[in-house]
Amino acid sequence: MKIGLIGYGKMGRAIEEIALERGHQIIFKADSDHPISPDIIATADVAIEFSIPELAVKHIQMATDTKTPIVVGTTGWNSNLVAVEKYVQENTGSLIHASNFSIGVNIFFEINRKLAQLLSEHPEYQACITETHHLQKLDSPSGTAISLANEILNNNDSYLSWVSGEGKPPHVNSNQLGVTAIRLPGVPGTHTVQYQSEIDSITITHEAHNRKGFALGAVIAAEWILNKQGVFTMQDVLNN
Repeated sequence: MKIGLIGYGKMGRAIEEIALERGHQIIFKADSDHPISPDIIATADVAIEFSIPELAVKHIQMATDTKTPIVVGTTGWNSNLVAVEKYVQENTGSLIHASNFSIGVNIFFEINRKLAQLLSEHPEYQACITETHHLQKLDSPSGTAISLANEILNNNDSYLSWVSGEGKPPHVNSNQLGVTAIRLPGVPGTHTVQYQSEIDSITITHEAHNRKGFALGAVIAAEWILNKQGVFTMQDVLNN
């Protein structure tokens, strides 16, 4: 399979390594010094996009216009998600988007949903989320933390909204879920969900040791979306 990389930073290089190991070809590597264009993106069987939030929507539209399936791991553009999904569907495009492509993180998502459901009947437990990433992480809180928070809201009636704090836990009102974002040197990504009561605490944590898990998941998603049409998430990939 011919894969095009949109964004060739640390994640792009990790994806390239995994893709080559799995027998694929990297047909182009677009970055700020080598801008993407419709003619370039059309040369790929699938494009994998890890750039910046301000460019992600433009890249998705370009891929859709050229009928190039695209896997998007950039986060921070979800305010445009409804419009993007409509554009892709109306123009018979192919998109997989995920806040995190790691297989382990997506299993963590499933555990988070189940735990939120179980504790919905036990309001004495107060939930909170902490995410820690490297200093170069552009969005805060992380897309993964936002996904975790939204799934808790969807599965636990104790919470109606979430609020975030930079470097320290935010003040929370009744029915609010607190999300703390911490930035430290050299941390690929750690996410912790904790439920605390006067009696005990329940904690689940996913800690990435390196970027290989994210890269492998993105390549698996690219293999999966080939010859498919529509808008998908990593959950669709794992369920099939």
